[in-house]
Amino acid sequence: MHALLKTAEVETRLFLRESATVVFGVLFPAGLLLGLGAVPALRESSPETGGLRSIDIWAPTALVFGMVMIAVQHVPAVIATYRERGILRRLSTTPVHPRSVLLAQMAVAFASVVVSAVLMILLAWAVLDIAPPERPLEFAVAFVVGYAALLGLGLVSAAVARTSSAANQAGTLLFVALMFFGGAFLPRVLMPDVLREAGEFIPPGLQALTTAWSAEAGEVTATAGGQPFWLQIAIMAGIAVTANALAAKLFRWE
Repeated sequence: MHALLKTAEVETRLFLRESATVVFGVLFPAGLLLGLGAVPALRESSPETGGLRSIDIWAPTALVFGMVMIAVQHVPAVIATYRERGILRRLSTTPVHPRSVLLAQMAVAFASVVVSAVLMILLAWAVLDIAPPERPLEFAVAFVVGYAALLGLGLVSAAVARTSSAANQAGTLLFVALMFFGGAFLPRVLMPDVLREAGEFIPPGLQALTTAWSAEAGEVTATAGGQPFWLQIAIMAGIAVTANALAAKLFRWE
């Protein structure tokens, strides 16, 4: 346990030295939401959305930016770099097992997305008057399970990528695909029903996050006859278990 804590401390220091990751993975979601909140049109309520503002509906998407960036871009790139440089192989000959490094890396990554989420929710509440999640327990479950599903996909990428460059390329493709279904490029309320419904099955399960944050926003973004909340959570959990098992099977230390 002591070795794991020391390793986590080292990984935290390395994480904080990566200014781009800190900015885009931790600070960017809050900054993006505040930036969009400065647009007057996005702060106006609309009868078509049940009186909600566009910024209220879009807030969970900003949160997902940090989750996706850390899980499918940062973590795979770090692990692939360690493998490419022979760090994992060399660690296998020391008291610090490579598995400890991976566990520490994942713990630091999860802590970073939690910090990002808390920061964004608090600033959204204080500055934009976006109420915190209405159902905090369900929101926490959706957040953790959704992130686990994202991390599973990221670890599959890390398991098969031979170089950090390949991991970065795969991470970028995953990021674009996942954020598209998350409504980053086209608001989900404007998407065809088939794309919105597909998004309910794609990590991190933005519809479940949105519904737990605001029932009214969830009704706006859901498709007719959309999947129940706990079924969406079960789907994300299934993806998490499957992807992580596949990553463990494919993973190579060198």
